[in-house]
Amino acid sequence: MARITVRVQPRAHRSEAAGRMGNAWKLRIAAPPVDGKANEECIRLLAELAGVPRGSVRIVRGETARTKLIEIDGIEQAELERRLS
Repeated sequence: MARITVRVQPRAHRSEAAGRMGNAWKLRIAAPPVDGKANEECIRLLAELAGVPRGSVRIVRGETARTKLIEIDGIEQAELERRLS
């Protein structure tokens, strides 16, 4: 299991990982922060990047904030960091 902190930028042109921002990974998310759409897109993007099913990705903290703590089952921390780079 891997745990990462992400900083989400909603309403971006496209969804992508945009590198490190301090101790967090910056994610640009195409969805707006309305009705949980940005959270759903964040989970979809991280599942795709990690190569795991969406059900393996969950928001542990920060559901309504831009900074979120994410847990991902089925991938090791080092491998996830490599894939996000």
